[in-house]
Amino acid sequence: MDFFEELEWRGMLHDMTPGAIEQVRSGMQTAYIGFDPTAPSITIGNYVQVMMLTLWQQSGHKPIVLMGGATGRIGDPSGKDAERQLKTFEELDNNLAHQENQFAQYLEFGNTGNQAKMLNNLDFYKEMNVLDFLRDIGKTLTINYMLSKDSVKNRIETGMSFTEFSYQLLQAYDFQYLYTNENCHFQIGGSDQWGNITSGTEFIRRNLTDAKAYAVTSKLLKKADGKKFGKSEQGNLWLDPELTSPYQFYQFWINADDADLPSFTRYFTLKSRAEIEAMEADLQDDPRERKRILAEELTKRIHGNHAYEAVAGVSEILFNKKLTPDNLKAMNAEVIQMVSKELPSFNVPIDVIKDGIPLEHLLTVHSQIFNSLSECRRAVKNNAVSLNKVKITDSQTTVTPEDILQDRYIMVENGKKNKFILDLN
Repeated sequence: MDFFEELEWRGMLHDMTPGAIEQVRSGMQTAYIGFDPTAPSITIGNYVQVMMLTLWQQSGHKPIVLMGGATGRIGDPSGKDAERQLKTFEELDNNLAHQENQFAQYLEFGNTGNQAKMLNNLDFYKEMNVLDFLRDIGKTLTINYMLSKDSVKNRIETGMSFTEFSYQLLQAYDFQYLYTNENCHFQIGGSDQWGNITSGTEFIRRNLTDAKAYAVTSKLLKKADGKKFGKSEQGNLWLDPELTSPYQFYQFWINADDADLPSFTRYFTLKSRAEIEAMEADLQDDPRERKRILAEELTKRIHGNHAYEAVAGVSEILFNKKLTPDNLKAMNAEVIQMVSKELPSFNVPIDVIKDGIPLEHLLTVHSQIFNSLSECRRAVKNNAVSLNKVKITDSQTTVTPEDILQDRYIMVENGKKNKFILDLN
């Protein structure tokens, strides 16, 4: 695989410094991308850059994931129209530890060949005092040069602290440190990082004799309607299953606009160009199937095959009109638990049904699925109520522990669209 040819057909390449292509094609190279731990998890927006490193590694080159233990304490002003609220050191350290575990799943790490490496830039600065910083780092780039960067120019009117102003110096020194100690000649990032990255190439040029460093940036992925990519109706699309469930993650791709599908596929699939173009030709008139294929690939890659199987089970429960009571009982605990996070859920003490309880009391007094006994009785009379996919014909039907799914859950339906979970604990 040729890295730049791959980026071109995928439509991901935004810009690069002169000589980058020739350098990449001269032999195995090392590149890094920095990630600041300002959030509790990586998002799908961050994953664009993980894909850049993945394609870099698949092209035979060595990637470095640089965790921003130091830069995260400062805050990158790029793309921000106001000063960041600084995170506590404890919060940043917790975020960093969690993100390190996430990154470990996405690249092939190790100590041989082009296996990936993970570093923390806090290690570059922990022995450096403020005078060392001002003499050795602050002296390299002029104020005029730093003011020319968009990340600074765009904030001149609203104001920028010295803390954020110094961010590009830290990122520049990161690049020099990796150039010197890891033979890393490339820094990759999103197009909004061009100013910070080229500050690094200039920093190296001024400080290291005969040194040449390179910048490569990817296009920022936006939706066809111009809205920011990476958000769903629930907010950020996190790669942590506790923040965005695997089912919600899967549904994001299923519900994507048809117009976004070509770019989403190219940015995130690991299938080859030939495979993608053949699939798009075969399924030209079936965008839903193409979205399903992408959703399956990404859900398996991010959350694993087991989680994808659970997602498929949730879809069965929520959308398969032919699902039988026996099918529902056969679903494993993980599937039912995932369903409980996607449907309105009520916590009910398990003792309530230990000796049996009339259905109408369970659905009114203990769960508020219905506002009154009369409302519940009307719904049952109209043949609208089901318990675990079994139609209820008498509101006085006794619910017992035998009705509990996986020792914890009961599923209630009121009509075709209103589904609820009783969580018995």
